[in-house]
Amino acid sequence: MKNVFLTSCFLLSQITFAQYNYPNTPEKSVTDDYFGTKITDNYQWLEDLKSPEVKNWFKAQSDYSHSVIDKIPNRDELYKGMKQIQEMGGDTFSYAKQRGNFYFYTKTKKNEKLSKLYVRDMTTGKESLLFDPETYKKNTQITNFSIDTKGNQIALLFSKSGGEICELKILDVKTGKLLDDVLSPLWSEFGFEFTSDGNSIIYTQMSTGDPNSNMLLKDMKAKLHHIGTSTDKDIILASKGDNPELNMLIEQFPMIEFSDDFNYILLNLGSTKSESPQFYAPYSALKDKKITWKQIVKASDDIVQTFITGDQLFFLTHKNAPNYKIGVTSLSNPDFAHAKILVPESNTTSITSIQTSKNYLIYSVSNGITQEKYQMDMKTFAIKKIPLPEGVNNSAPLNARENDDLQCYNFNWLSPRTAYEYSPANGKVVKSKYFNGDNNYPDYTQLYEVKEIEVKSHDGTMVPLSIIYPKNMKMDGTAPAYITGYGGYGISSVPRFSNKLVVLLEQGVVTAIAHVRGGGEKGENWHQDGMKSKKPNTWKDFIACSQYLVDQKYTSPSKLIGNGASMGGVLIGRAITERPDLYGVAIAEVGMTNVLRSQNSANGANQIPEVGSIKESGDIKHLIEMDVQSKVKKGVKYPAVLVRTGMNDSRITPWEPGKFAAKLQNSTASGKPVLLYVNYENGHFTSDLDVAFREYADMYAFALWQVGHPKFQPAKK
Repeated sequence: MKNVFLTSCFLLSQITFAQYNYPNTPEKSVTDDYFGTKITDNYQWLEDLKSPEVKNWFKAQSDYSHSVIDKIPNRDELYKGMKQIQEMGGDTFSYAKQRGNFYFYTKTKKNEKLSKLYVRDMTTGKESLLFDPETYKKNTQITNFSIDTKGNQIALLFSKSGGEICELKILDVKTGKLLDDVLSPLWSEFGFEFTSDGNSIIYTQMSTGDPNSNMLLKDMKAKLHHIGTSTDKDIILASKGDNPELNMLIEQFPMIEFSDDFNYILLNLGSTKSESPQFYAPYSALKDKKITWKQIVKASDDIVQTFITGDQLFFLTHKNAPNYKIGVTSLSNPDFAHAKILVPESNTTSITSIQTSKNYLIYSVSNGITQEKYQMDMKTFAIKKIPLPEGVNNSAPLNARENDDLQCYNFNWLSPRTAYEYSPANGKVVKSKYFNGDNNYPDYTQLYEVKEIEVKSHDGTMVPLSIIYPKNMKMDGTAPAYITGYGGYGISSVPRFSNKLVVLLEQGVVTAIAHVRGGGEKGENWHQDGMKSKKPNTWKDFIACSQYLVDQKYTSPSKLIGNGASMGGVLIGRAITERPDLYGVAIAEVGMTNVLRSQNSANGANQIPEVGSIKESGDIKHLIEMDVQSKVKKGVKYPAVLVRTGMNDSRITPWEPGKFAAKLQNSTASGKPVLLYVNYENGHFTSDLDVAFREYADMYAFALWQVGHPKFQPAKK
């Protein structure tokens, strides 16, 4: 009888909302010719985000979506559930940075929404609030920070409302006051660092802070700023225009840092590719009129990380080693072909990263799910495993210039992050006294089961799938299920405790993470097998994992929720255009759904190494194949879809998700809703927990309504 009730309730809710009177979206036909293949696009007019008509359209879509979502009951229960889990976990901390006996870090209190900057005197254990970002400007978030060598000044990178176009200010630690210096615009992910004397700072400046400019992420300059002087006098250290000898592409990012011993300045020409050209110069060259950069790494060397100590150049590479190896060569005369290999490639695990403390190189080894840490003495090359608990282990040096101490974090799907202190010299791992929240979580392992399996994909490849579900659940296909995936840039979806996913589990929802090709779970080959012409593997792997959940009776198609974000927009978009029958709901978050047109946006050129170029005839075929927008066809019965965008998003400009939602609204024949969820307080993401929790409560409530969950069915009119 219970199942009959659920079905009846579901049908009633569908009848109640049978008519969706979306804001009108005119079709204005434009045809583009891609090397002989013509693609008609009726929604290119939405790409003009400065147009009043387009602005009004987004606002109307936002208002309409909220008018529908606001009728779904128990959304607030989901929001409160996330807040409750946050509070149960206690305060959360970023990695600490040490200067003398003082630790500096950001902390989000269990009942607050934003991180603030704190300092702890480790002699006394006393903690003090150093800076609250909202005392600077409303809706301001601390994105990153850097400290001078003495701990007297802190450079703070500020963002606003989830945006990634930031400004940098300098805090005087003794007075607690911000200096007058303002460096802007800076991108949220680019580093900045004080010089050894603390009188200057190096940074990368964007050419414009206009989020709608096509030059937003192009023609950047690495600069030196003398604190207390006008930014007009900042010295250019590297740029395309000033350093033609570097052969820098206009979309590459000149990122600079100092070696730990302050003997060298290092320049990296970054992009979405991990294999970047690298250069160096002596630290004394900061005084030169123009720095003469010496190249040490070419992109073709397939090196993704380097560290310098003395004349030793340590490197992590996948050259002839798709699971990566670690080597060392001479900085003054690098020879990677004949370098000493310190950690050879493994057939069963992959080396995912390296970092250094003063005397040790620390590296991570992953089997695709768990991750272990190892230390190597940089003089003797002796290797030792760090005795951390089983799971995913990450670490960061507290002060790599002065000591070897590490702060480590361990976590799993059902185990919240736990902080440990570690000293390579004595080999002791100690649970941190100060950096663990006073949590009172239930033992989630007693409530839920975790299965790590592999699923056969379309071509016979075995794809890892993580499944978390309530214990004693009936495997009869009646449970809702939520499956998510990514598959881009070699980024792995490792186990990580999430209060958002726990809230879904509490509603009886099976949660699953598909480790599809394009990620890095199985090394560089796994990444490359989901790039460019091989990109279809990404969504076909996702479809195979989704089908497995149905075949094994974890769920059924009408109750299956598919999710993808950012590059995962290709994954979820092509999954529902290829198999619309397999999903009851799709959630596309800030998704790349129009790769044929996205390369006209500010961040478009940066994606070329991963997806290909619209200007290359050899790339067009697979770009068309992965372009979700052009695959949406009229008259197809698509699942219910929620498309999320943040109006402060500079990575995936809002018009891309907007166009996807518009075409789906004008095309679907299923009678199920397609909503464009527009957030004016968010960008690609946000660190404001209130904004994030409200957003996910709305998205999850929409999905649970559509899969027939009884708690989320609107009242019958």
